[in-house]
Amino acid sequence: MGVDSALERTVDKILQNTEQQIQASLEEAFKSSESTLSNSHASLEQDYDKILSEGKKEAEKLEKQVIGNADLESRNKQLLMVEESIEKVFAKAIKKIKDADRDKDYSKLISSMLKESTDIMGTSEIIIQTNSKDKPVVESLLSKFKGATLSSDLLDCLGGIKVKSKDGTMTFDNTIDARLERLKPLIRKDIASKFGR
Repeated sequence: MGVDSALERTVDKILQNTEQQIQASLEEAFKSSESTLSNSHASLEQDYDKILSEGKKEAEKLEKQVIGNADLESRNKQLLMVEESIEKVFAKAIKKIKDADRDKDYSKLISSMLKESTDIMGTSEIIIQTNSKDKPVVESLLSKFKGATLSSDLLDCLGGIKVKSKDGTMTFDNTIDARLERLKPLIRKDIASKFGR
C-alpha cells in the first residue's frame, strides 16, 4: 500500500499544482478581461455619443429636407392655382372683348391704336388690316389718317389693327391679341406679387 499511497500523494500534488496554475491563469484572464472591459466601456460610451450625435444631425437634415420639399410643393401648387386663375380671367376678358359692341368708346380705342401705329411707324403712308367686325369702325376713321388705306385682307383676331408701311419694310401688330400677349407677363407678375410670389 506504500506505493499506492505515494502514487496518490504524487497525483494529489500534481492535481493541486495544476489546480493552482489553472486558478491563477483564470484569475489573470479575469483581471485582463475586467481591464479590457473597463477600457472599452469609455470607448463604447464615446462611440455611442458619436453615433447619437450623427443620428441627430441626420434627423435634422432629413427634417429640413422634408420641410423644404413640402414648402416647395406648396409654393408650386399655389403658383399653379394662381396661373389657372389668371388663365380664367384672361378667358373671361377675351370673351367680353369678342362680344363687345363696336360703339363710340370702341371707335376711340381704334382711333388711338391708329395714331399709336402711325407714330411708331413714323409715317401715315400705311396699309391697315383688321377683322370683319372692326372693318366698319376703321373705315369711318380713315379720313383722319391721310395716306392710310384699308386692306381687303381680313385678320383673324379679337379686334384692333395691324399696319404695314406701303413700301412693305415695316409692320406693327396693334391687334388686341398682340397687345394682350405683350401685357400678359406684366399682368402675371403684378398678380403674382399680390400673392407674395
